[in-house]
Amino acid sequence: MTPNNPLLQPFEEAPFSKIKTEHYQPAIKEAIALANAEIDAITASAEAPTFKNTIEALENSGETLSRATSIFFNMNSAETNDEIQQIAQEVSPWLSEFSNDLTLNEELFKRVKAVYEQKDGLNLSVEENRLLEKHYKSFSRNGANLKEEDKKKLREIDTELSKLSLTFGEHVLAETNNYEMLVTDESKLEGLPESEKETAAQLAKDKGKEGFIFTLQYPSYIPFMKYVKNRELRKELSIAFGAKGFQDNKFNNEDIVLKITNLRHQRANLLGYNTHADFVLEERMAKTPEKVNDFLEELLEKAKPAAEKEFKELTAFAEELDNIDHLEKWDSAYYSEKLKQKLFDVDDEQLKPYFQLENVIDGVFTVANKLYDLQFKEVQNVDKYHEEVKTYRVTNVKGEEVALFYADFHPREGKRGGAWMTVYRDQQKKDGKNIRPHISNVCNFSRATSKKPALLTFNEVTTLFHEFGHALHGMLADTTYTSLSGASVYWDFVELPSQVLENWCYEPEALALFAKHYETGEIIPKELIEKIKKSANFQEGMQTLRQLSFGMLDMAWHGIDPSTVKNVKEHESKAFENTKLFPDVAENCMSTSFSHIFQGGYSAGYYSYKWAEVLDADAFAYFKEEGIFNKDVATKFKEHVLSQGGTEDPMVLYTRFRGKKPNPEALLKRAGLIH
Repeated sequence: MTPNNPLLQPFEEAPFSKIKTEHYQPAIKEAIALANAEIDAITASAEAPTFKNTIEALENSGETLSRATSIFFNMNSAETNDEIQQIAQEVSPWLSEFSNDLTLNEELFKRVKAVYEQKDGLNLSVEENRLLEKHYKSFSRNGANLKEEDKKKLREIDTELSKLSLTFGEHVLAETNNYEMLVTDESKLEGLPESEKETAAQLAKDKGKEGFIFTLQYPSYIPFMKYVKNRELRKELSIAFGAKGFQDNKFNNEDIVLKITNLRHQRANLLGYNTHADFVLEERMAKTPEKVNDFLEELLEKAKPAAEKEFKELTAFAEELDNIDHLEKWDSAYYSEKLKQKLFDVDDEQLKPYFQLENVIDGVFTVANKLYDLQFKEVQNVDKYHEEVKTYRVTNVKGEEVALFYADFHPREGKRGGAWMTVYRDQQKKDGKNIRPHISNVCNFSRATSKKPALLTFNEVTTLFHEFGHALHGMLADTTYTSLSGASVYWDFVELPSQVLENWCYEPEALALFAKHYETGEIIPKELIEKIKKSANFQEGMQTLRQLSFGMLDMAWHGIDPSTVKNVKEHESKAFENTKLFPDVAENCMSTSFSHIFQGGYSAGYYSYKWAEVLDADAFAYFKEEGIFNKDVATKFKEHVLSQGGTEDPMVLYTRFRGKKPNPEALLKRAGLIH
């Protein structure tokens, strides 16, 4: 082992300060060699294959590799630079090849198959059985039964795909970072709150410029679109935002989208599936593309009339207010915000003073304490990759370690947009020890300015709760094997813990714990909470339509044979036909920056946000019946859902918690789409 490479040494906590960029490549190379040696030891065994010497040994192989790659790819998302991106391009094909070597290893598959074929007589626990099935399927679904020449083809496809999705993401990040709008005339920013102006002025000052700078990062982009009266400037920023990856430059993603979708389709065909969606959905609660399309269509039928009615109201309002006779996409957020203020007399600027970032963090911790008896203590002695990262030790009522939690809240040049939960160390039980997980939340929230602390919009508050719901799924994991631990569950089940936690943001009993005015300490007034609750369903039809359109676009790429698609924009426009409210913008294309499906893991899975909403509305209805901090319901949720990871079929786990299958009406009622 390389003696001075920190990524190759066993460590309790990620040694960020010791890791240099030049460590990544050699560490990953050596870790692959180590993992291969562990696999060779399994296949070279003279003993007959057993659950222990084959399935468990396979599960425990590659630990050094997964530790090194988890740190590396997390850095590529949260703190990247040109060098790291270059390394990602180099090591991704190695990892793809390693993964193929594993699933196409005939000797290994023979041993796994031998154990699988005698599983009924092995007296395995529920979790062991699930692990055996998972490993067997990872071979059979990924080419173990293919002919030699097809295996070769599969390897080529996987290597190409791993590179393309990285490049896709790099292009989106570059397009986001390369754009800035400098406004020198303050009068053009009429409507924009002072706090947002301060941030924009600070950004201009940091870049040595006079005036105000706005970017395509969400904390800059969203307030601009919501509040700036100047329609031309809104148009300019909106078009720039929607043109990411769709411009005539070296960051154009159109070819990449076509290549990715075609390669995914070829891969699925090679493995005996009709489309990429058929392949993906076999391992989801939804099971088939037909079921997903039916699910989306059924929701569309309920949401579309409401959306069209809301759009009409918005159009009439804009005409009455500013004589605008037809709404464009860059008018949507602005007039929606104005209409919301008129109808509910509430806006983000009124709410933000009650949501100081530190208080919201305390709030989500208090909610977790009341529900699951967790305690969070900020500590300074944990190594971190950036000075802005906060670190917490998480313990239970007995003071025993539950998890280590990292939180990274603000945008930086090296950080991709959005918000996510990730893991540095998985929970597992090994050698008589319950090894506890290291979990991280990464977000892009507005920063403090020289005059004010970091104050969150209500949307940012729900995002923080959402990601923390994922974090709880990781922290409370209590399984034997890492590949079944925490959020290692079916993709359309993974959003349940995150989405259900968002519900507490609307409850007076929960808000009273943390929504305090940053200057006066006054708890958020009851009438403001009422307004939040009343406005929660504002334009729910339009919001639902928007989410459904993304799910339908995803299926339009992955539920078909895309080989005849020549024009990305045209194909996208067809997919949006049934959900379209605003006129099309010629310069814009969603697919070319749809990172969820072309860079993240959501291909043929974007519907899962709505799918999980059905589960979360039904689950929260149970909490509401018994009390939102009811210990019995919380304990059931922890024991049957959060701690179980992927050890059983999600519907079995959910039904065990709820006592029955989920009722979709709970979602439609909550959304105000049925009464």
